[in-house]
Amino acid sequence: MKGELERLIAEALKSLSGNLLPQAVDPAAISVERSRDVGHGDFASNIALRLAKQARRPPRQLAEAIVAALPASPLLTRAEVAGAGFINFYLAASAQNAALRQVLEQADRFGQSDAAGGESLIIEFVSANPTGPLHVGHGRQAAYGATLANLLSAIGHRVHREFYINDGGRQMDILAVSTWLRYLEACGESLPFPSNGYRGDYVRDLASKLHARRGRELQRPASEVMAELPPDAPSGDKDQHIDALIARMTSLIGENGRGDVYDMALTSMLADMRQDLADFGVEFDSWASERELARNGAVEHAIQTLQAKGALYSKDGAVWFRATRYGDDEDRVLVRSNGVKTYFAPDIAYHLQKCERGFKRLVDVLGADHHGYVARVRGALFAMGQNGDALEACLIQFVSLFRGGEKIAMGKREGQFVTLRQLRAEVGNDACRLFYLMRSHDQHLDFDLELAKSRSNENPVYYIQYAHARVASVLRQLAARELQYEQPLALENLQRLDSSHEQATLRELARFPEIIVQAARARAPHTLVHYLRDLATAFHTWYNAATFIVEDAALRNARLALALGVRQVIRNGLTLLGVSAPDSM
Repeated sequence: MKGELERLIAEALKSLSGNLLPQAVDPAAISVERSRDVGHGDFASNIALRLAKQARRPPRQLAEAIVAALPASPLLTRAEVAGAGFINFYLAASAQNAALRQVLEQADRFGQSDAAGGESLIIEFVSANPTGPLHVGHGRQAAYGATLANLLSAIGHRVHREFYINDGGRQMDILAVSTWLRYLEACGESLPFPSNGYRGDYVRDLASKLHARRGRELQRPASEVMAELPPDAPSGDKDQHIDALIARMTSLIGENGRGDVYDMALTSMLADMRQDLADFGVEFDSWASERELARNGAVEHAIQTLQAKGALYSKDGAVWFRATRYGDDEDRVLVRSNGVKTYFAPDIAYHLQKCERGFKRLVDVLGADHHGYVARVRGALFAMGQNGDALEACLIQFVSLFRGGEKIAMGKREGQFVTLRQLRAEVGNDACRLFYLMRSHDQHLDFDLELAKSRSNENPVYYIQYAHARVASVLRQLAARELQYEQPLALENLQRLDSSHEQATLRELARFPEIIVQAARARAPHTLVHYLRDLATAFHTWYNAATFIVEDAALRNARLALALGVRQVIRNGLTLLGVSAPDSM
């Protein structure tokens, strides 16, 4: 509907070009938005205010000229000038009914479009360090990334979903040594556990797997493990202590032994992550490995590309990226003086690889603490001759869990955290997915466990799903009375849907395609959640005020058509969110 109104305005402006308007207007500059108050029309445009300076006319005068030049359209009953120069559009009833016809005709395809024109896009999300189970924060990233990918696909992007495995950094070494130390405990050794180690029960599970696999092969006396190590916190430096333990593990069990512990821990944690995400309804097209980037030469390729572009220099034995040349507040080390590459080196190699794989847009779903990181990577892409503006980041704010009004304490390293699996087991997948998406991703989320489990209108999951289930209930009542829905009769009598509640419901239905485009382009899945709640409200209000199964067959079938339209749109929207649409509650 928006597109058709924008086309009508474009035709009017074309007729005014060279007369009131000195030059043609780019159609892309024309925008029409739904009115907040239906008393002011169904849609409104501020195009006259935007073009008044160019036309050298008062906005109201230009708006009146545009309205006079609008082509006749069966969609409109009238267009009026309001306020300083806004144009309000009032739709004919047939236009509202046309949207319902589209819903019934297109069914599962309603809301889909080719607005993005098939542009290729890669969305990377979750990408958690495989050093522990996925927790509730990762769950928010998973729900957001998966839903955004669905929305982008719905508007015509060719979407590739990818998980980047951070399996090459120091945190994996800490997980490996934590696992080995717990393994030594299982073998009967008694030794202090490092303050910087991973303390969750899952590490003991990894140690048990290691023990089952290697027996006592990797056991070494505690006295040898702890001999002459630098002190741990609080009397010493916890980082120096854990790094010394990692080196000691390698010296005592050899590189092969260390590699076995490392690989076993990594494989187990990745399998756990994959299972959690699959159970959560989140699938990826591919999983990319940080370690593999080093093995296949991608990291060296990126460094050499930067070197050839003059974007690197040496200082104090280290290799530096001229990040300040590209807007960063300081230059960044790529290779330390000891020859070890920083985390930044594989990250820029990974993003260069995305560009070289042909993706035109790179969307990263990241934690809230990555502001500076994004600008840095974007600068490196520019430095390597790529379009850095192709990279965009959606930064996901933190999640707090509340039970009975009390906040649940969480901390991953200390093992005090709620896993995604535990959350799903308590409130279910549907509540997890929708509650994660209720608020904008750039806002902190308070997750109320009791509300998520409640069967009340205050619970948006229940409220939206109940609208879908109510339509199914109406159809069961129809069958019980040995009546059938007759769509041809319904379509002939849509003009009978003339009550205020029916008109409000029709208006909500018609908004759905616009909401999908808006949510996708703004990277704002919460927009869809709010829309579905509005649609459910319109439907529940109508349901409570009217009788659907009436004796008048024409009216009955028209109302059933509208109810089926509501069911279809709610199902389409919930599918995009990864939430089920039950027929009974």
